[in-house]
Amino acid sequence: MAAGAPPAEAGPESAEKGGARAALSGLTTRGRSFLAAGIAAAICAYVLGQEDLLRVGLLLAVLPLVCTTVLYRTRYRVAGSRRLSPARVPAGSEARVHLRVDNVSRLPTGLLMLQDRVPYVLGPRPRFVLDRVEAGGKREVSYRVRSDLRGRYPLGPLQLRLTDPFGMCELTRAFSAFDTLTVIPRTEPLPPVRLSGEAAGYGDGRQRSLALAGEDDVIPRLYRHGDDLRRVHWRSTARYGELMVRREEQPQRARCTVLLDTRDIAYAGAGPDSAFEWAVSGAASALVHMLERGYSVRLLTDTGSSVPGEGAGGFAGSTQDSSESAGLMMDTLAVVDHSDGGGLSRAYDVLRGGNEGLLVAFFGDLDEEQAAVAAKMRQRSGAAVAFVLDSDLWTHGSPPPGGHGPAERSLRLLREAGWTALAVPPGAPLAALWRQAGQERTGTGAASGGASWPSGTSGIPGMSGAWS
Repeated sequence: MAAGAPPAEAGPESAEKGGARAALSGLTTRGRSFLAAGIAAAICAYVLGQEDLLRVGLLLAVLPLVCTTVLYRTRYRVAGSRRLSPARVPAGSEARVHLRVDNVSRLPTGLLMLQDRVPYVLGPRPRFVLDRVEAGGKREVSYRVRSDLRGRYPLGPLQLRLTDPFGMCELTRAFSAFDTLTVIPRTEPLPPVRLSGEAAGYGDGRQRSLALAGEDDVIPRLYRHGDDLRRVHWRSTARYGELMVRREEQPQRARCTVLLDTRDIAYAGAGPDSAFEWAVSGAASALVHMLERGYSVRLLTDTGSSVPGEGAGGFAGSTQDSSESAGLMMDTLAVVDHSDGGGLSRAYDVLRGGNEGLLVAFFGDLDEEQAAVAAKMRQRSGAAVAFVLDSDLWTHGSPPPGGHGPAERSLRLLREAGWTALAVPPGAPLAALWRQAGQERTGTGAASGGASWPSGTSGIPGMSGAWS
């Protein structure tokens, strides 16, 4: 249950549908042994005519039945709640789950076993033994979960196992609510290099519209997040008691589109160290970096879908808080999967509407047809940077014989169209590639299109091994 949500309750009525059969099914091994021994002793006493043995048999048989009846008819109520800290966690990092149990009845509880259901990928199922909880009392426990694979994982429902003092019977009460833990791709901090003509989101290339009227006719408006403080109209601020800005300057944020190629045929292999997971993490790092620099950012996939859809063209960050925009995009990347491989034409249809500013693309394998489509995207963008992942390098660790495989032809075609295209070796740190792209954009780096990484490189931190 999410923080702030009303706690769910579990009482005896939640299991009454099963009747006596449900209660008897909760007999423990000890309870079943006592019942079997009592029935056997009663039969032997009847056959042998031993009244004392009959009394012992009845006692052994009745004791587990009485414990079951008392436990089943106990009228205390228990409320449970769950809180995730945090609810959105990068792959390979830990999140803590806090559980709270409140006894909202007038009777103290007996021994309780608390169990929460979690997916196998998050770790073993947590179990806690809670001692007697007084009337109106509470107990709090916590456990940690961790996943090396991104995704959305359900937590719950929470289960309580009740037992009698003699250990004859155990009954389970389940809560109905559950929560979701979102494991987002791991991001890497990127260096602040210039990839386009903009120095920043509000850089020297921003567009302004000047008011036609004079200073006396300027109508100020309330200050909004992201407004330039140099536009503050102090006379109106003093008059209205709120921060006011002039309307004559209308800054327009620089735009950036991050294109992620998700075609199934473009990548080989699976798992945390695969090329596709590197591309997803790279796109996440680029999104966060550009939002932090003040850009209006859009996440686009080869299917033509733009995420999220805030503002014109699906760009986010202009009116939303950058952290909120990053969270929405990260939630999308947490569950993104391979597409049907229909090609890049649908993404090109979205981009060909006009100049969309900087374009950062993460491509898998490109044949001649798809490389030609990708090359045409550059015509509609002010600047374009492509990171191309070669499946031969990622699966076999070496290029094809002759060194002139499809990846080299794709890189050459992209560069001829004006792209800054870089080949991505297995485990290459994105920060170094990002810096190299900036150097090639400014003409200070070699135009080789790919960095030469030593064989012993450890790659992106957290991207090798099990993202530990």
